[in-house]
Amino acid sequence: MTPGGAGVAQRHDQSTGGPAGLLGFGHEPGRAPGARAAVVDGPYGGNDGMYGPDDTAYGPVTAARTGDDGTGHGTPDLGAELASHTADEVLADYLHQQSADFLRSLRLHRESGSDAEGAGEAARQLRRAARRISATLYTFRPLTEEDWADQLRSELGWLSGTLAREQACAARRERLMTALQRLTGRGPERSDRGDRTGRGERAKRADRTPTAQAPSAASSSAASSASASDPDPDGALSAGAARAGALLDRQLTLARTRAHSAALQALGSSRFHAVADSVAVLASEAPLAGTTAELPADEALAPLAEQAHRRLADAVAALPLSRAGYPYNAAALAADQRQDAPWHQVRVLVRLSRYAREVIAPEADDLRLAEAGRALEWHRDAAEAAAAAAAAARTPRIAPATAYALGVLHADQRHEVEAARFAFGRVWLPRTPDRKG
Repeated sequence: MTPGGAGVAQRHDQSTGGPAGLLGFGHEPGRAPGARAAVVDGPYGGNDGMYGPDDTAYGPVTAARTGDDGTGHGTPDLGAELASHTADEVLADYLHQQSADFLRSLRLHRESGSDAEGAGEAARQLRRAARRISATLYTFRPLTEEDWADQLRSELGWLSGTLAREQACAARRERLMTALQRLTGRGPERSDRGDRTGRGERAKRADRTPTAQAPSAASSSAASSASASDPDPDGALSAGAARAGALLDRQLTLARTRAHSAALQALGSSRFHAVADSVAVLASEAPLAGTTAELPADEALAPLAEQAHRRLADAVAALPLSRAGYPYNAAALAADQRQDAPWHQVRVLVRLSRYAREVIAPEADDLRLAEAGRALEWHRDAAEAAAAAAAAARTPRIAPATAYALGVLHADQRHEVEAARFAFGRVWLPRTPDRKG
């Protein structure tokens, strides 16, 4: 069976170009990163001084050295190891391994039956393998049969994004409920205090009063309206938190149910079976270009991996890290998709860079990339939770106290976005000695 006969359907509405469409990143596959961030010079001048003399995340991947590369992280000696293998040996071995993991996860998912936890774990492993196959086919595209690889990459992005939505809804609900409890500090002492002063009853009556249309969660009018009816902001927040939590629970549970149905429908579709057939072919026969077998791995793979690192370096250089490097800078408090998009794009490029490094140096994990990826996933989760709170606040006819609680929740999650950007900067930028006063 040839790769071209795997039957992968190419839909007209599926993007095949660029990393945003290939990985199903976030929970809306194919979302274009779109907006460009304003380039803000960092505290180290030029390219922010973060890459050392080689102007890359960790210097040339083929460099036969293990010392400090200017970022505080050593670079493993990859040259001799790669030179002893051909490009098709290294690339095919990695693709075979990830394809086998994909098929194994698919079998475990089918065998899980009514075990929801087992099915969820199998779906996560399925997505993990799909992301790595997609990223590898994208980064090393010139070494593959490009038409077939592009089709499979697109379909794996669709599958990964579809399977991610249910878990994303569950995690978002958990995050928002936890944040509400933390913000209100609900406990016996606060409840008794509210009952003794009578503020709890006044807030409950206010929460039962309908309004024509609730403003955005980020709007100050919701807060001022609730504050006018109750001079104690804590009382207003506690009064609206219960209804805000119930509203969010209802909306996110419905979204999770729909995502679960969509995932089941996708896994039973002919489109998914075509993807599985293609991955099965990939597990035994990687669709590589004919010249790949003749090229040494260090000459063919390392430059393409380095190209992925440079794309990441360019994207990070465009981020406003100089401002994000100051705590409590308030830069992320305004909810703006154009502001978040460059950070989401960097998260995808960090993932591509990590997976490229896995191919050429599977035993040499880059801790900085792993930490940066965790910070940017924190950023994505907080941004999407803030968007969910804002969407809930736009629900018609909610009470001012409910809108106020959602507004506070929205602001709290935007503060989390700011903290995640600060954490990313602390990971990415080199440490500098403290200045003496």
